[in-house]
Amino acid sequence: MTITLNTLVDQLRASLPEAAIGALKVAFDEVTVEIPAAQWQAASLILRDQLHFEGCVDVCGVDYSAYQDGVWEGPRFAAVYHLLSYANNVRLRVRVYCPDDDFPVIPSMVEVWPGLNWYEREAFDLYGIVFEGHPDLRRILTDYGFVGHPFRKDFPVSGYVEMRYDPEQGRVIYQPVTIEPREITPRIIREENYGGR
Repeated sequence: MTITLNTLVDQLRASLPEAAIGALKVAFDEVTVEIPAAQWQAASLILRDQLHFEGCVDVCGVDYSAYQDGVWEGPRFAAVYHLLSYANNVRLRVRVYCPDDDFPVIPSMVEVWPGLNWYEREAFDLYGIVFEGHPDLRRILTDYGFVGHPFRKDFPVSGYVEMRYDPEQGRVIYQPVTIEPREITPRIIREENYGGR
């Protein structure tokens, strides 16, 4: 059975406590609900058990520090969950902001949707979002000794260290980045007859 987006909005307002809904909007044929981190654990069980969002197909981290050309005034980090109801054939996006920008922490949802294990590890690795209660929260894409979180807006494009093979030592070594940062200005060529006109 397929339900409409307006029906989903009504169900969310009726099922979730008022304190659990930070914002609720419909845009681009998708429903997005913002849930405070403190309410996320209880709200996730309602979404799964009462509203039949049996699957969570993705979790991604977001760094809003440079959002809207740097005029963003909300929390810096969020985790965005993409839920799927097989029974109702509808999707829901849930955004959970981390209350502390210096140490972003939100509850892990691995107990609710077990398939989130690697998605939460990826958000931790790339953004530094700590999922409290995660059974095995460690890096998944970068080295164990990697310094920083590469998808944060304040992480340098060249990174902090580079890796190379040293034939004298016969192994891979890490060293400080030797690339000089530079600003590349694209060259624009204007031709009056470009494209055969």
